[in-house]
Amino acid sequence: MSWGTMAVDWETRVDYDRLRAYRLNRAKEQLEQRKFGAYLCFDFNNIRYLTGVHIGEWARDKMHRYALLPRGTDPFLFESGSATKARQIYSPWIADRVRPAITWSRGGIPNFDQAADRLATSIKQIMTDYGVEKEPLAIDWTDIVLLDALRRAGIETIVDAQDSLLEARLIKSPDEVQLLKTAASMADAAYDTLVRSIRPGIKENELVGLVCQTLYSLGSDDVECVNVVSGPRSSPHPHVFSDRIIRPGDFVFFDVIHSFNGYRTCYYRSFICGRPTVEQKATYHQAYDWLYQAIDMVRPGVTSGEIALSWPDCTTWGLSSEVEAIGMAIGHGIGLSIHERPFISRLCSLESPFTLQKGMVIAMETYAQTPDGKHGARIEEEILVTEDGHEVITKYPCEELISCGVPVYW
Repeated sequence: MSWGTMAVDWETRVDYDRLRAYRLNRAKEQLEQRKFGAYLCFDFNNIRYLTGVHIGEWARDKMHRYALLPRGTDPFLFESGSATKARQIYSPWIADRVRPAITWSRGGIPNFDQAADRLATSIKQIMTDYGVEKEPLAIDWTDIVLLDALRRAGIETIVDAQDSLLEARLIKSPDEVQLLKTAASMADAAYDTLVRSIRPGIKENELVGLVCQTLYSLGSDDVECVNVVSGPRSSPHPHVFSDRIIRPGDFVFFDVIHSFNGYRTCYYRSFICGRPTVEQKATYHQAYDWLYQAIDMVRPGVTSGEIALSWPDCTTWGLSSEVEAIGMAIGHGIGLSIHERPFISRLCSLESPFTLQKGMVIAMETYAQTPDGKHGARIEEEILVTEDGHEVITKYPCEELISCGVPVYW
């Protein structure tokens, strides 16, 4: 596999036409199996899965764009404003099926404009054109304004689309795997930047900036999140960076979440600023051991329940329920979004196990804390389920706790 980020004429890399066809066919198969009349998608990841079209993060939560896939035909993309014309120019595989989106901007446009009713009427008309207007309309997410408008338009049965679309997205094609590996290689580089930059006096938010610079320079199309957590902030995990100044003796852990051509990373590493204590070393190795005893189990036919059972229960972290402990030891599918299927946790996998299959890509992460509860370490790897086992696709070393930023004197 090449780690170049461009498509070229002189070697086989990602075949984007094949990628788009694979994803659309997977979605069409689900429409047929579920007997839905159409998918109506507002989730950007589902829109991209159906149409192969991307737009910036600014539009993600505004309901300014959507895609409709009636059963038996190809998708329609309803694009935001002038991006409609851009899609017709630059996205030839869908150019003749792009239309300007109707939006009420989640209430920003007053209801008396009746934008939601006009949108609902247009959806009903397309479903009628393809003879599926009396069949269920599956929507991934929306709001009450549109739900009411769809019912006024005569669409009687509205069902959940997300369950079946996540099923479609479950098994990754070779092209998707290559994109996930390329995204991981960029995060590998970000971790090299971090190890060279952690030192007393640098702030968490400065490290976020360095990661973003590295990723965007390499070709990332979206840095969704960089969690930087240090010192006493590492226990409990707050899931957000701050302006805290890093000091000698601090654990510093990171989660690098970005995407390359839509395919994301969820990738934790923990380091130490200076020399670790005996307790910090033991804590780090506990997180590593929990992680790798689970990874070593990954292969087709193993269930999520078997893997979850290898992890400790909630009391290990001083918590009262598996709901509280949901992120302490967990596995989750990763692809166009950072939480897909399969999902592995003691919270649900023991009672409702899921069998692993070739082509799944799973991010697995564990967290451990020092006996006094004042410091914590977190490690995560991304794992491809192969024909007879697994492949770890995140490559920055984590076998030992890496010390950063303070000279070592012998």
